[in-house]
Amino acid sequence: MNVLIKDRVTAGQDLAQSLLKYRRRGMVIVLALPRGGVPVAAEIADELQAPLDIVVVRKLGAPGQEELAMGAIASGGTRVLNQDVISALGVDDKALERVAAREQAELERRMRTYRNGRPWPSIKGKSVILVDDGIATGATMRAAIQALRLQGPAKLIVAVPVAPPDVIVELGREADEVVCLATPSPFWAIGRWYSSFPQLSDEEVIRILSERWLESDKAATQQEQRGQAADGLRMARNKEAGKSSAQSLDAQHVTIRAGSAVLEGTLTLPRTALGLVIFAHGSGSSRFSARNRFVASHLNEGGLATLLFDLLTAREQEIDERTGELRFDIGLLTRRLTGVLDYLNTEMSTRGRSVGLFGASTGAAAALNAAAERPQLVKAVVSRGGRPDLAQASLALVMAPTLLIVGGLDETVIGLNQQAAAQLPCEHRLEIVPGASHLFEEPGTLETVAQLAREWFERHLGEGGATAETGALHRGRK
Repeated sequence: MNVLIKDRVTAGQDLAQSLLKYRRRGMVIVLALPRGGVPVAAEIADELQAPLDIVVVRKLGAPGQEELAMGAIASGGTRVLNQDVISALGVDDKALERVAAREQAELERRMRTYRNGRPWPSIKGKSVILVDDGIATGATMRAAIQALRLQGPAKLIVAVPVAPPDVIVELGREADEVVCLATPSPFWAIGRWYSSFPQLSDEEVIRILSERWLESDKAATQQEQRGQAADGLRMARNKEAGKSSAQSLDAQHVTIRAGSAVLEGTLTLPRTALGLVIFAHGSGSSRFSARNRFVASHLNEGGLATLLFDLLTAREQEIDERTGELRFDIGLLTRRLTGVLDYLNTEMSTRGRSVGLFGASTGAAAALNAAAERPQLVKAVVSRGGRPDLAQASLALVMAPTLLIVGGLDETVIGLNQQAAAQLPCEHRLEIVPGASHLFEEPGTLETVAQLAREWFERHLGEGGATAETGALHRGRK
């Protein structure tokens, strides 16, 4: 028989030609089943100009008959059970949970290995293209379909280079669309239909994902920068409305030593500040983030001092732009933030002030960690679109009143924040902003964030925030 497929890259390129109707459609995402599906899906995502991600599926094998599936678990926290099999085999709850716990541990290991803390994307309302390098029995693909169905996609499309004809018919009953390049019979094995079908390593999967995610993050950053103009107009209007307040601001560039790192920042001090809010920015951003600067200006107008600073040194930012790895190093970000807290607590201009932390995305995890480690310094925390799950070990130790703000369209992050809120022993509140996505790009949503943050910090930093040092503060910096 003739070989049908050269390699996985070629397979992805050929499949993409059959999926061109999904090109440049905003509500499309390509999900790969690792490992083999990743290089195939990467080519499809590139051609369709769609985001690439992975879905890890683990079968729940029956005790003693591991090939027989009692169900499956998948990325995103979904569990699908086959009650008929469970009942027929008489599997009790304890036995089921033992299997589920073992497979969950393996799923989480793979997710940590491949994702490195990257949040699971929301697929609700999206067209999901589910990709593997081939299908033999279809069990894993069916489990993935069932698991993803529970997360509310608008459409599920299965795309594979090769599969048995009967399996394609079966999948056609479960998926909304199936695209397959070849359905040879007899089938034998997936690798039989490739000229080159090497085993993929975890490192190769990570490389492919990291490259695509880095490009995706750059695009998101550019989109955020494009929002600067609109944010600038809103800021200008706010400044015009509160011109007398703006005229009393004193902004300066500062250099901060945090451990062995020297970090750059912008410190803005109203003449009679209620307290100081330190910003911990999110993934891949810097102190120049338009959104954080917009929120900071709103806080300044309310009489709050602000510090926006770079969590990474210039050299580290260069590395992170290439690899995307440091933005998810929560331990490093936390050490930098606690170092800044300690430094500011010794400076005349900031010593003795009530301090709040404003964290965005992964920066929120660093803020919660820092609040737990420096409870005597941190008096309030606000998280915008934050990842509190990345500060899991610290949640029970946070004593500072904490406000969690999440966009109403950011469903996965809503769930993570709900789980975190249940573990916080301090005063806390979860605010969901209707119609807002993760970056709060929609009209009026960022203003809502700024107002919520201002009210929270005014409430918790107002008492005792302005000190007798205020006059000395300005005299000391002449």
